[in-house]
Amino acid sequence: MFTGIIKETGIITAVRESPESKEVAISCSSIRPGLYIGDSVAVNGCCLTVKKLSSEGFTADISYSTLNSTTFKNVRSGEAVNLEDSLKLSDKLGGHFVTGHIDTTIKFLGIKKIGSSFELSLELPLQYYANIAPKGSVAVDGISLTVAETGRDFFTAAIIPHTYENTCLRIKKPGELMNLEIDLLSRYVNRLLKGPGDENNINIRQLQSDAVLKEKLKKHGFVK
Repeated sequence: MFTGIIKETGIITAVRESPESKEVAISCSSIRPGLYIGDSVAVNGCCLTVKKLSSEGFTADISYSTLNSTTFKNVRSGEAVNLEDSLKLSDKLGGHFVTGHIDTTIKFLGIKKIGSSFELSLELPLQYYANIAPKGSVAVDGISLTVAETGRDFFTAAIIPHTYENTCLRIKKPGELMNLEIDLLSRYVNRLLKGPGDENNINIRQLQSDAVLKEKLKKHGFVK
């Protein structure tokens, strides 16, 4: 489990290809002293297990399932990545609960400066429309974000200077893909509200209807 608060940016130093899998070596400094073999590390939001340790960083395997649903299918040596070590029970929860289980990849649409902060624009795939709402939480490349605005096919988030300067957002270019993890609570509530077989047949108007949503919440005991 993670919080979406990035501890440092590391560098992919090696990528070894295998049938249906990859092994990556990652250099890091801040989190390296506290790592042990078998530990979980969020790399661009994806939960990877430490396989080997070196003085410069760690090595991890990436399975076929992770390759299919994340940006790691196109990973290259020399890339910068966001890193967060796993949450301890004594740690502060500065972001939100992040599992490191990526739902899909989305396009980075752009970022613009507003005052001293930034506005980040990202693609919103239709199948995740119901999971992303204003003031709700979402993790993008492992960064805990609060949704500012949603449109039919995009959403935005406000970025403070510290986040911009200490993550890979500062080097992202429009059109590049990023890893998306929807909020854990949103995932299960949306699943509960859907009927069997509805996964590929989302009706946007129905999801936006307060009356329909309220009746479903009543039915399942969330409200009276």
